[in-house]
Amino acid sequence: MSGTLNKVMLIGHLGDDVKMHYFEGGGSIGRFPLATNESYTNKSTGEKVTNTEWHNIVVRNKAAEICEKYLSKGDRIYVEGRIKTRKWAGEDGVDRYSTEINVNEFTFLTTKKEVSPAVPPSDAPVKPSVEETPPENTDDLPF
Repeated sequence: MSGTLNKVMLIGHLGDDVKMHYFEGGGSIGRFPLATNESYTNKSTGEKVTNTEWHNIVVRNKAAEICEKYLSKGDRIYVEGRIKTRKWAGEDGVDRYSTEINVNEFTFLTTKKEVSPAVPPSDAPVKPSVEETPPENTDDLPF
């Protein structure tokens, strides 16, 4: 195989509401943190261990506006995208790096509309849920 692949698929919970930034040319960008959890039972102690990994999610233009409209902190979402590392200068002039997931596809698994008693509009851009399958053996390490 001579090519390369940069693809990320995540299911997680929003750690905060979508933060929007609008540009002069009409474009926009939305950012939010996404938490994914890994749980297993430590065989030697019997203790349940949960590790949380945080991901910086970036959506652009119309997709960002849709996410801002329908998502809020705590909601579950499935995202697909690419890993991108961005370099920027801090206030102290030191170079800093951020690793982000640039999203090109997403599916809402819970939304603001689901929480409220109102029925979502028929034109809501919510795709069908991705079913999450439980791990086969939760008593073992995940690797």
